[in-house]
Amino acid sequence: MKKAGKKLKGLRWWIVALIAIATIINYIDRTSLSVLWPEIAKDLYPGHTADETKEIYALISIIFVFSYAFGQAIFGKIFDWVGTRMGFVLSIGVWSIATALHAFANGILSFGIFRAILGVSEAGNWPGATKGNAEWFPTKERALAQGIFNSGAAIGGIVSIPLIATLSIYFNWKAIFIFIGLAGLLWLIPWWILVKSGPNDHPWITDEEREYILTGQKNEDFDGDGVEDQEYNPNTGELLGHKQSWGVILASAAIDPIWWLFVFWIPIYLNEVFAMDVKSMALYGWVPYAGAMVGAYYGGILARNKLKKGWNVDKTRKMVITLGCFVMLPALLAMANPLGIETAVISFLNNIGAVDMTITDMQNPGATTAVVLMAIILFGFQTAIGNVQTLPSDLFSGKTVGSLAGFSGMAAKLTAAGLTYLVPWLTSGGNYTPAFIIGATLSLLTVASVWLFIPKVKPVMRKV
Repeated sequence: MKKAGKKLKGLRWWIVALIAIATIINYIDRTSLSVLWPEIAKDLYPGHTADETKEIYALISIIFVFSYAFGQAIFGKIFDWVGTRMGFVLSIGVWSIATALHAFANGILSFGIFRAILGVSEAGNWPGATKGNAEWFPTKERALAQGIFNSGAAIGGIVSIPLIATLSIYFNWKAIFIFIGLAGLLWLIPWWILVKSGPNDHPWITDEEREYILTGQKNEDFDGDGVEDQEYNPNTGELLGHKQSWGVILASAAIDPIWWLFVFWIPIYLNEVFAMDVKSMALYGWVPYAGAMVGAYYGGILARNKLKKGWNVDKTRKMVITLGCFVMLPALLAMANPLGIETAVISFLNNIGAVDMTITDMQNPGATTAVVLMAIILFGFQTAIGNVQTLPSDLFSGKTVGSLAGFSGMAAKLTAAGLTYLVPWLTSGGNYTPAFIIGATLSLLTVASVWLFIPKVKPVMRKV
């Protein structure tokens, strides 16, 4: 770290990198239950059928998502009250302790309590990152910064399954929860040292970077006359009275369950449909998150490049969100029959002489196609979501950003909880097709919400 009086070039990128690392830890913490669940189920629920343990897992997951939903609204306000620095300390400190407490769970009640605490506290990561993005980045870089932050979720997914599978060779599931809980507490040290204040008066920021950030935050020039205007910080009633706010809330509510469908169920799906154990999942389970990581960067870079070429924010956000959703749509529908697609591909390759094999020669028929399709889906999701998540800072400024991000996050988690509740019933007997069809429908509703409720992505003016 720099000594007092010294300047740190590119300070905003150091800060977003730390937030991305927090997000990696966040996803390792939350994904650990789904990866370890087959082992936990054998330990705590011997004699139960796959459908029975799946229902127990769904119930615990729903508790997490409901807690996460309310945590989004709670921490949106907390970050507005105490600021980005202290908000992250509260959020990641509590969720790390909650993760470690999972080691002491022995049934639905104890798992439910610890998952509820985890859900409320982990929720702070998203409104906190959105608020930090609005504070530390000019408008034209916000989608890229959001993409870097969102890539942490993808990297967490990539890392978590192989990491936990490796740890499971040497440790039991209880010890693993303690180890990953400690990682979050260690993160607090560099965060507290680096993030001393905002860009206005941070002692380590260069004059050039401060000027670049503050002059590029165009949301504070509401009438476009080049003169900084007084911020419009509506109260909750006024905020929800704008249809643009509902466009953000509804788009978030539609798109987010698609992500959670895979975050919660990839390991369970691979175990149930392809009979994979924790160790064999390490070969397949990370692939969808690799697609997500590429999508996070792609969506951010695409938006930044279009803005640099002169596209306005409205055209850029809507184009990238629509593109991401239309990438997801056919891949979600194709998930209904990955084995059939793989068979057709192998047949085609045989016909042109590229290979000499049959579907029975594959080690796990259909699995490769399934994870590739999931990678495409999560690529499209991350392409779109980074731009959906920048909408609060495109439309509002100041303290309103965290509040709107919190409300939209709460709505997203409530719909995710609804889909999670339905999954055991929709997938009874191992048929996941109905869940994927619902996902495809949600991708279309996301596009409709943005285009219909946000006629123009620009700073919202006070109603007169």
